[in-house]
Amino acid sequence: MGDIMSILQSSYASASLNTPSSTPYANVDPTLYQGNWGGTYSNNQKFQLSITAVNGFRAQVKYQSGSTIQYQSVLIKDSSFRIGDTKFTLTAQGTADVKNVVTDPATGNTSLVEGNATLAT
Repeated sequence: MGDIMSILQSSYASASLNTPSSTPYANVDPTLYQGNWGGTYSNNQKFQLSITAVNGFRAQVKYQSGSTIQYQSVLIKDSSFRIGDTKFTLTAQGTADVKNVVTDPATGNTSLVEGNATLAT
């Protein structure tokens, strides 16, 4: 029983993408987010995000990395949003940091990979 608990604890104690914020949601400039973003993670895995229909602080996002494809409505707050296990943070006009929690299916261990995304023109 102790082994199961230590496995669960180590899985949940790994890198977190969740940082609490006390700021309210506010409308964003759609031109800063809308478009096709692409980059490469620290493990050389390529990723793409397509951000559309930015309205107020809401947007529609398609995320693709390898065989993973996700579609989600997101809420933008503090220049960032989450889609699944991935966090997108706008750092400057046309550039963003993207962090993704990867779970090893064989061991259940999680790790954090990071990459820089640029907005395609």
